[in-house]
Amino acid sequence: MSTTDDSYSVPQNPDDLAQVSLKEKWWHILDTWKIGIIPLPLFVLAGLLIAVDCLGGKLPSDIVVMVATLAFFGFACGEFGKRLPLIGKMGAAAICATFIPSALVHYGLLPDVVVESTTKFYKSTNILYLYICCIIVGSIMSMNRTTLIQGFLRIFFPMLCGEVVGMVVGMGVGLALGMEPFQVFFFLILPIMAGGVGEGAIPLSIGYATLLHMDQGVALGRILPIVMLGSLTAIIISGSLNQLGKRYPHLTGEGELMPGKTAQAAGSLTAAFSGKTDVTTIASGALLAVLLYMIGMLGHKLIGLPAPVGMLFIAVFIKLVHGVSPRLLEGSQVVYKFFQTSVTYPILFAVGVAITPWEELVHAFTFTNLLVIVSTVSALVATGFFVGKKIGMHPIDVAIVSCCQSGQGGTGDVAILTAGNRMSLMPFAQIATRIGGAINVSLALLFLGNFLV
Repeated sequence: MSTTDDSYSVPQNPDDLAQVSLKEKWWHILDTWKIGIIPLPLFVLAGLLIAVDCLGGKLPSDIVVMVATLAFFGFACGEFGKRLPLIGKMGAAAICATFIPSALVHYGLLPDVVVESTTKFYKSTNILYLYICCIIVGSIMSMNRTTLIQGFLRIFFPMLCGEVVGMVVGMGVGLALGMEPFQVFFFLILPIMAGGVGEGAIPLSIGYATLLHMDQGVALGRILPIVMLGSLTAIIISGSLNQLGKRYPHLTGEGELMPGKTAQAAGSLTAAFSGKTDVTTIASGALLAVLLYMIGMLGHKLIGLPAPVGMLFIAVFIKLVHGVSPRLLEGSQVVYKFFQTSVTYPILFAVGVAITPWEELVHAFTFTNLLVIVSTVSALVATGFFVGKKIGMHPIDVAIVSCCQSGQGGTGDVAILTAGNRMSLMPFAQIATRIGGAINVSLALLFLGNFLV
């Protein structure tokens, strides 16, 4: 076999592998043995370097060290979840990448220096929003324009139907279990559909503290675990829907809401990864996402619209009016693909360490709470499935967007779409989470203030 320093061919036959040089064997290991996306030798090296820093008593929280640290632990947890029997195909990778770190922190099994550095890095950089803006802009730029218009116009109806049915079913189950209607709705069902922590649980706790004359910390302590359990349920359902789509391909568009556009959209994505996109175009695509997010932040200051949602609407407008060149579209798509494959599990690990309290999750893990939560989320998602199918959309993809109505904010959307292998649906997920959650919280507090208190 002839080879050069720049290229080689990996033997397919194990007997042939014994005849190649030591250099080629090393290359073969680097290219084929991986933990997540990390070649096994690099994964081991990262672990050793992190261990050396931990033994020294200090792990720097700068971006260089944190990239290696989050990648090492994030892909390790994700790989563990993927290899679990049965549930490995039902979203266990996203669950493990988020909740294993939370449990390790609670039980003191993760070195304190790792916890401190990860928490400091996550909270000081707001890296989650960099991830979300690159995913949203890239996925929008990857969509077919007609699909984009039809999807945004149609997705609201199954979302609305799902919320109504989910609330009714959840209330019915809670009443059947002998629970108080007020507690079921305001402390179980509403937190599930509130849109996460920052945009949902915290505003709810402030409203409850004012209207119900209770301590905000107590209110948040009761709401937050329910948000987390609702998101966990949605992750599992999303992973199950992904497997259902593999068994019944006619029910899914593999990330496309509308039938008949999949091939056309796939063609546009193929162009982005044809190898013709240069580094400057990719950098411009990343900058486009960041600048649009900054515009969204400005909109939040002026009119109060959440920055990711403002950015989403601006990106859709730019796409519809051909505001950027095909070359820049390709750059955005490559950035989207990079963040989807390389940053998801590290981000989920950071979320698990920094903002996912394991103890609160366990305390809310009661039989009655679980029944209400699972029935509410299941009814919401099932309604999205059947309504989406009835109005001519891909039912599985609509149902996965419906899962995001029960998500833990942006972090929940990432985990749910990762479990469902539908990251291209992030724009619709943000609508379900941010806008849907804001409407639910506002109406509920308005009703509580005017009619019940």
